Order: sequence, then structure tokens, then C-alpha cells
Amino acid sequence: MEKEQRHEKLQDMILVCMILVPLVPFLLTVLIGYYYFTSALENRTVSATRRIVDDHRHMIDFFLQERKADLEFILHSYDFEYLSQQENLLKVFERLQIKSNTFVDLGVFNQDGVHVAYQGPYKLTGRIYKDEDWFSEVMKKGYYTSDIFLGFRRVPHFVIAMAKQEGPKTWVIRATIDTYMFSDMVKKVRIGKTGEAYLLNREGIFQTERRSGGNILDHDPDFAKYIKDDSEIKTFVSRDFQNFEYFVATTWLKDKEWLLVVRQESGDAFSDLRHASYLILLISVVGGGAILALAFFLTNRIIERMIKTDMEKDRLKEQLIRAGRLAELGEMAAGFAHEINNPLQIIKSEQALIKMILSELVEKGLINAPEEMAEVEDSVDQIELQVNRCSAITHQILKFGRKSEITPQDIDLTEFIPDVTHMVSNKAGVNGVGVRLEISDNTPLVHGDAGQLQQVLINLFNNALDAINERHGVQGGELMISSGPDGNNMVRVSVKDNGCGINTEDQKKIFSPFYTTKPVGKGTGLGLSVCYGIIDAMGGSLDVASEKGLGTTFTIRLPASINKR
Repeated sequence: MEKEQRHEKLQDMILVCMILVPLVPFLLTVLIGYYYFTSALENRTVSATRRIVDDHRHMIDFFLQERKADLEFILHSYDFEYLSQQENLLKVFERLQIKSNTFVDLGVFNQDGVHVAYQGPYKLTGRIYKDEDWFSEVMKKGYYTSDIFLGFRRVPHFVIAMAKQEGPKTWVIRATIDTYMFSDMVKKVRIGKTGEAYLLNREGIFQTERRSGGNILDHDPDFAKYIKDDSEIKTFVSRDFQNFEYFVATTWLKDKEWLLVVRQESGDAFSDLRHASYLILLISVVGGGAILALAFFLTNRIIERMIKTDMEKDRLKEQLIRAGRLAELGEMAAGFAHEINNPLQIIKSEQALIKMILSELVEKGLINAPEEMAEVEDSVDQIELQVNRCSAITHQILKFGRKSEITPQDIDLTEFIPDVTHMVSNKAGVNGVGVRLEISDNTPLVHGDAGQLQQVLINLFNNALDAINERHGVQGGELMISSGPDGNNMVRVSVKDNGCGINTEDQKKIFSPFYTTKPVGKGTGLGLSVCYGIIDAMGGSLDVASEKGLGTTFTIRLPASINKR
């Protein structure tokens, strides 16, 4: 199970690397190409729109200049007395309409603003205009083109007026331009499917109609977005009050009194850009898919080869573990000999006591006395107890050294660690080492082979006892074994001693095979490397933290079993 999880993690890592290494340059190439290509398309669209706006501005300005020139010709060709006659004004107006049918009417005003003569569809003769804005402006400037307004006729229109000085008096000639013909001329710009053009004055009032909605003299709710500056031609992307996105170009005309707005829906304006984006997206998907497919194929081939290699490595690892067990058993022989020697000494003492009691009973002739016989019985019981103890120790030796199949199972560390610690407790006592257990009651179960885990702990215990003995001799040594949950569904087992410690350089190599800090003949260099391999195979980790002269802590972290206690 652990090995399969490790292979899955390794497979994921290889797969990620094989995807990212070619995919990142591929995506960078696509993105850089996309940026420059789309920038070129965008610049082309912007340039084309600016050119259209500039041409349209010149067309409107030319139209207004032509109408102004028509009135200038009349103003310089006739005097006030001649044009004040209705029949004369009619002749001039008819010739004016032949020149341009956009003229709706023609009128003459004296310096008091009285409409003295008029030719057109409305009855405006005799009306007084001295208080009208347009009349005031033309009297001051000599020429004036008005915004769209209603006036006396209550119909949207705009006028072109010019003033002439004749002696002490000034008179004015005014022509009304057909608003709807002018609006149609402005609207005729066609850009794509949704392009439109219209005029606004400085207050944001429509001077011409807008195809997408907007009548003359209505207020444009988006006007504030269009007057950020007075640059000649300004282009930008903006959303209108209905949240539709438009590509907008604006420019001022009529001495910056009218704003020409040309706009087009962004999707329509940048349709070529959108098509290019779709094509690049398709290329990216196909190329990315090819990279992914190849990455999956090669990763599976690599993992298959690794699984085969791991199977061969497992066979070698079993042999290495067996060699490690035999090495540990050899190092533990002296300790176990001491374990067996103590019971034998007790047996011998009890045997001497039995002899002495029996001698006294014989001398006193009280061989059948109950009290003495009770002591004899206690001694016999003690002999039996110690013999059983020797048998148990011998059994543990044989169990540890016996080759057995790996049988993963759930292990309860709250019981397992004390049992293993008992195997070295007497050795610790002889060397003056105090053993302290801090086993948390909520330590989760772990899943693995009990024999292998026992081998790891005994190896760590023996190493700790050797380090303590080297520093403290037979007095002042401390060995603490603790366990508990470690977060992220892991279990921690720590073996801490106050021995001689390990220097920094040795800590980097301590888990390498055949590397040992012990004197020649005291260690094989296989113990910790074997322990590391066992813990790694169980899906865990084995770490060391040490400071020379202060002590060492080995920490085992193992995945918690899916089964609960």
C-alpha cells in the first residue's frame, strides 16, 4: 500500500515535470505571438477608425464652410435695401436652393433684431430676435453657426448667420439648414455592422440622430466619458449606460463647439482580433493536448520501469534487513547474557538457602515443621519463576533472530513500545540509564510489520545507550521514548538521549549504508541505513536532531492507520 502511494506521488511529480518543461516555453511562445499579432490587428483597427473619423470631420467642416461661403456671397453681392424686398429675397433664395437643397429658409434682420424679410415655410416676418442667443452672438462676432434649438417655430433646427456693416447700421442675414438632411449626412458613416456617427454639443445634447437610439435635443448619458480631453482625435473602449461595450473615436469641430462621436460595438470592431484569438486558442489546445498525451505516455513507461526496478531492489533489501538483524543480535548478545546470568545467580542463592534450611532442620530434628517447609516452598516457587524468566528472554532472542515473512498489520504503539523497551531495560539499568516513557493515550495505530518496527526501535535504543555510556559511564544517563499524533494524519515516535551527540558533518551521512561513528568492531554501519529503509517502505520518515556533547533525538513519523483504536 505504502509503496503504491509512493509510486503514485512519484508518477505525479514526473508527470508535472514532463508537462511543465515543454508546456511553459510553448505557452510563452503562443502568448508572445498572440500579443504582437493582436497588437498589430488592434493598431490597424484603431488607425482605420481614426482615418474615417478624420475624413468625416473634414466632410462636415467642408459642408459648413460651403454654407458660410454661400451666405458671404449673398452678403457681399446685395445690400440691405435690396434684400429687404420680398420678391428680391425670393429670387436670391431660389438661387441659393439650386446651389444646395439643405437651405430651408432665408431671412434678413435689421440691427434691432426685427425680421424685416423672410422666405421659407414659416410665418416669421416681423418677429423680434434681439434677445435670442444666436442674434447676440452674430452681432458680436459677425458670423455664427448655432446649436440645434427650437426657436419660434418649435422645430429642431440650426442656423448660419452673418452680419454686415453698412454705414452706421448693421444688418444680418440668416439661413436655416435642414436638420434632418444634415443628420443623415452625419449618420451615413458605415463601419462594420454596428458603426455609427453623431454630433453632440458642449452640454452633451444630440445635434444629430443616433441609429442605436438618441433623438435630436436628447441628452447623451455617456457624454461625460467623451470629454476627458480636447485632443484632436481620441480613441478608447468604453461601456455605455446599458453596459454594452463600444470602441469609440471622438474629435471636436466647429471651433470645439460640436463633438463628433464615431463608435462601434467592440465585438464588431475587433472581429478580426476575435477570430485570430479563436485560431490561437485552437492551436494552443491542440498543442497542449499533444504535450499532455506524450507526457502521460512517457510517464507510464518510466513508472513501469521503476516498479520493475523496485521489485529487484526489494529482494536485495530483504537480504540487507536480514544482515542487519544478525548484526544487531550480535551486539545484543552481551546484554542478553547478563539478562540470563541474573536469574541463574538467584537460582544458585536460593539453592544455597534450601541447603542451609534443610541442615538446620536436620540438626534440630524439625524436618516436618510447617514454617520451615513454607520457606522451602517459597524458594522452590522463586526458582520456578526465575527459570521461566530465563525461558522468556531466550524466546525473545530466538524470535528476533528468526527469519520471517513481512506481515503488515495494525500496531498499537501504546502497548508495542513498552514491550520493546522492556527488552533493553535491564541493559539500561546496569549502565545506570534511567528510561522514561511518555506514551500518549491518543496515539493512533500504525500499519506495518511488527518485527521490522521492533528492529528499528531496538537499534535506536541500543545506539542511544552506547552514546549515553560514552558520555556518562554508569551514572547520569537518561533515555526518553515518547509517542503521539503529529498532525496531517501522521504519528510521531521520538527516542531522545543525553549522550555524546553527533556532529553536523556526521548527521549528513548517518543514514548512508556502511557509515558509522562507532569505533572499529562496535558497529557495521548498516543499522541506521536499514532502519531508514524500513521506515521509508512504511511510508514514513526518520530524522535526526543532535548537538555534540548534549544529546540526540531520532524522530520517526509514520502514517496513521485508517483503522481507529
